[in-house]
Amino acid sequence: MRRFRCAYCAHVYDEALGDVESGIPPGTLFEDLPEDWCCVECGAIKSDFQLIVD
Repeated sequence: MRRFRCAYCAHVYDEALGDVESGIPPGTLFEDLPEDWCCVECGAIKSDFQLIVD
């Protein structure tokens, strides 16, 4: 599973964890997030997230 970081506030969306507070279950791939999904910390849109490469 991959992780994506918000370019504005550094919040991390982890596919393994999902975003339960927003109704996104664990295991949800980033590309499967709804188009209107946004950062829970700052409201940034999906395109403002970048893949974290370890």
